[in-house]
Order: sequence, then structure tokens, then C-alpha cells
Amino acid sequence: MDNSYVLMALVGAAVAVAIRLEGRVWDRAFPPIDALALGVWAVVGAQKTLGVGLGPIAAIILGLATAVGGGFVRDMVVRRVPTILGGSTPYATCALAAAGVAVLFTVLGLTTIGSFAGTAVGAGFCLLARYRDWVLPAGIGWKPPRPSFRRILPRRRKSA
Repeated sequence: MDNSYVLMALVGAAVAVAIRLEGRVWDRAFPPIDALALGVWAVVGAQKTLGVGLGPIAAIILGLATAVGGGFVRDMVVRRVPTILGGSTPYATCALAAAGVAVLFTVLGLTTIGSFAGTAVGAGFCLLARYRDWVLPAGIGWKPPRPSFRRILPRRRKSA
């Protein structure tokens, strides 16, 4: 196991505890940092998946899950509504694009270029969506039908 991931997580946690991150400067710095983190984690998740022998589709899905899951945990820790759940921003779509680009380049044998390209695509797409206020279409408001035992149980015929 490579300890550098754990060490970086601990350093990040120490910085977050030691430095109060809020205000105008943080509001301007957060979107690019968040977008870059999304791209990096999508690429890392996808490439790690390929590294253990799983296929490209699994790598894209796990890259997406890694990026979105990390953002979800971060938002929960800072007591915010997770980005993936609120506002209909294309957060997961950006992670999907990053993982897809990384997998494509890795399958072609260009792993290093894929790392940079996937990160750039994911971060760039995320920033572009944020600054252009792109949102995904709202749901159609589907509701499940009310349960009815008449549809499930056979009808009994009355005897004459």
C-alpha cells in the first residue's frame, strides 16, 4: 500500500482544522480547488480500477463514484448539502467525463497523458458549468402508485 495517499489526507485534514477557510477569498478559491479535486479523484479512481484488472466500464463507474463520493463526504463533514444532491449542477457528469477521458487514454497506452487530460476535462467542465450556471433538467415529478391489495390479491368470487 502506498502511504502517500494517507499522508496527503492527513495533511489536508490538519490544514482544514488549523486554518479557518471562509470569507470572500475562500469563496473565490473554492470552485477551482473543488473542480480540480473532482477531476483528480475521478482519474485516480478510474486508473486504480484499471490497475487491478477490471474493465473500462467498471473503471469509469468507479472513477465517477470515487470523485462524487469524496465530494459527498467533504460536504457532509462541513455540514453542507452535498453538491451531488442539491442544485442540479452537472457534478457527476463532470466526473464521468474525467473518468471517461482517463480510461480512453489509458486503454490507448497513454496513461500519463490520460491523467492530465482527464483532470483537465473534468475540472474544466466543472468550472465552465459553475460559471455559466448550467444545471441539469429537473425531474418529471414521478410518484409511485398507491399500494392496493386489490391489484395484488386474486379477486374472490361471491358464491350464489
